Amino acid sequence: MSVAPGTQVHPAAVVHPGAELGQGVRVDAYAVIGPGVRVGDRTVVKHHATIDGNTLIGRDCTIFPFSALGGDPQDVTFKGEETFAHIGDRNVIREFTTINRGTVKGGGHTRLGDDGYFMAYAHVAHDCQIGNHVILSNNATLAGHVEIGDYAVLSAFCAVHQFVRIGRNAYIGGYSVVCQDILPYAKVAQSRESFSLYGPNAIGMMRTGHNREFIEAIKDIFRILYHSDLNTTQAVQRIGEQHGGSEEARVITDFIARTKRGILKNFRSDV
Repeated sequence: MSVAPGTQVHPAAVVHPGAELGQGVRVDAYAVIGPGVRVGDRTVVKHHATIDGNTLIGRDCTIFPFSALGGDPQDVTFKGEETFAHIGDRNVIREFTTINRGTVKGGGHTRLGDDGYFMAYAHVAHDCQIGNHVILSNNATLAGHVEIGDYAVLSAFCAVHQFVRIGRNAYIGGYSVVCQDILPYAKVAQSRESFSLYGPNAIGMMRTGHNREFIEAIKDIFRILYHSDLNTTQAVQRIGEQHGGSEEARVITDFIARTKRGILKNFRSDV
């Protein structure tokens, strides 16, 4: 075990000799850290947390009791190949959260960015690619190969289908079942009748520093996509004509160009 200066490991913790702990790391009683784990400076691993092999954790993270990080992917084709989980800096990982390593067929790496908040019982499956400042609320569940952009928020009990992409600054309401790609800056939610778009996530954009002009441009782009008689291809062309090479147009149209499952088109209210 490689232990840097200032690191505290409780005598009742189990840390494999092949693990590496950075400066100022704290490992509490009954935590278990496996071979090949690297824990960045000042990260706190609270009691009864488990970190399995080939998991790389950044600096200043807090890992709460009974979370299980870097476990084998829940994939019936997995045969014990060497794969990895990467968790960035300043993440908060709450109780009973599970984060699985990747699979060879999915590229071998599950990745979480920086400054995320993963609430109790959240699940990140194999090969997911998660951006920065992402929030997964209690019991939010990601299937394999999901991609989530920066500043996205998933409310409690969301379930996201494999290979779905959720754009940056998107907001997903509680108890939603997400089977298609969700545009950047979208606000969507599950009702008794359907899973629908409720317009742009204007509050989320304001919270992340976007100005009024940017928000108004996103609203106009959503109007073209959702409140015209144009199909998606025609709407993308219209967006290009009216918004040129602006950042907001580029983010939306690039996202649409990459979709494989299709974007959510059902809407409930004016934008």
